[in-house]
Amino acid sequence: MVLKTFGWSFAVTALGLVAAVFYGGWTGFGIVAILSVLEISLSFDNAVVNAGILKKMSAFWQKIFLTVGVLIAVFGMRLVFPVVIVAVSASMGPIEAVDLALNDKDRYQQLVTDAHPSIAAFGGMFLLMIFLDFIFEDRDIKWLSWLERPLAKLGKVDMLSVCISLIVLLISAMTFATHAHQHGGAHADKAETVLLSGIAGLITYMIVGGLSGYFEDRLEEEEEREHEQEEAAERQGKPRSAVVLAGKAAFFMFLYLEVLDASFSFDGVIGAFAITNDIVLMALGLGIGAMYVRSLTVYLVRQGTLDEYVYLEHGAHYAIGALAAILLVTIQYQIHELITGSIGVILIGWSFWSSVRRNKALAAAEGKAGSDEKTEVSSGV
Repeated sequence: MVLKTFGWSFAVTALGLVAAVFYGGWTGFGIVAILSVLEISLSFDNAVVNAGILKKMSAFWQKIFLTVGVLIAVFGMRLVFPVVIVAVSASMGPIEAVDLALNDKDRYQQLVTDAHPSIAAFGGMFLLMIFLDFIFEDRDIKWLSWLERPLAKLGKVDMLSVCISLIVLLISAMTFATHAHQHGGAHADKAETVLLSGIAGLITYMIVGGLSGYFEDRLEEEEEREHEQEEAAERQGKPRSAVVLAGKAAFFMFLYLEVLDASFSFDGVIGAFAITNDIVLMALGLGIGAMYVRSLTVYLVRQGTLDEYVYLEHGAHYAIGALAAILLVTIQYQIHELITGSIGVILIGWSFWSSVRRNKALAAAEGKAGSDEKTEVSSGV
C-alpha cells in the first residue's frame, strides 16, 4: 500500500536529488533536501484538507490529481509562478524573466520579494474564506465545541464569511500594507495593490468554490434518483445524465483543489528564498515536497484516516486560518518559516491526539455497554 501510493514520490526524490548533484554539486543536494522537508512540513495541513475533498472523487480523478495535478503543482506553482510574478511586477516579457531568474538571481529574488504583498493578500484571502466557511458550518462532529457551537449559530447569517473577509482585508490594507516589507528591509505603501489582490483572491474562491459546490450538490441530488434515471436511460438507449454530471462535479472539485494547492504553496515558494534564490534548485526541492504532499493526500483517502480520526480535518482548517493570518501579517513583517510550519504541525497533532482520545473513550463505552449486556444475560434478567 505504501509503495503503491508513494512509489512515484520515491522515484521523483531519487531523480531530483541526482539532478541536484549534477547541477549544483553536494551543496545543491543539501539545498534540495532542505527545501523538500520545508515544503512537506508547511503543506501537511494541505494534504489533510485535500483528502477531505478527494475522498468524494472517483479513482480516476484521484489518479488525475496525482498526475496532471502534480504537473500543475510542480511546474506551474514551483517553477512558472515565480517567473510570472517577476514578469508582471517588473513589466517584462516571460523570456526576459526566465533569463533574469537564471542569470541574475539576486535581482530576481528582489523582484519576487517586492511582489510578496500582492501574493500574500491573494493567498491570505482565499485561505481565510476556506477557514471561515468551515467554522461557520453547523457540523455533527465538533472538536472545540465551546467555540464551534456559537460560531455555527452565527454562520446562519447570510454572507457572513464574505463580510468578515472584506473587513479583514480593509484593515490589512490600512495597517500592514501602508508599510509593506520590501527587499533589503525597505518599506512601501502597497495599500492599493493589497486591496486589489485580496479582492481577486476572494473572487477566485467564490467562483471556483461556488461552481464545485454547485455541481457537488447537483450530483448528490442526482444520486438519490440514480436508479430511476438508469432505468429511463436504458429504455431510451441514452447514457445516464448522472455520469455527465459526475464529470462536471469532479472537474470543478479538481479545479478547486488546484487553486487551494496554489494558495498553500505561496508560503513555501516565498520561504524558499530564505534558503536559495536559484530557481532550478527551488523547483527541484519544492517539486519533491509537492509530490509527497499529493501522495500523502491519496494515502489518507485510501486508508480512511479522516473517517477514523475525525478531528484531523478540523485541525487542518484551523491551520489554514492561522496560515491566512500569517500571510496577511507578512505583508509588513517577516515571520520565520519555522514558526509558520510549526503552527500547522501543532494544530494537526493536537487534533490527532484528540481523535485518539475520542476513539478510546468510545471503545471503552462500547466495552462497558457490552459487559453490562452480558451480565444481564448471564443473570437471567
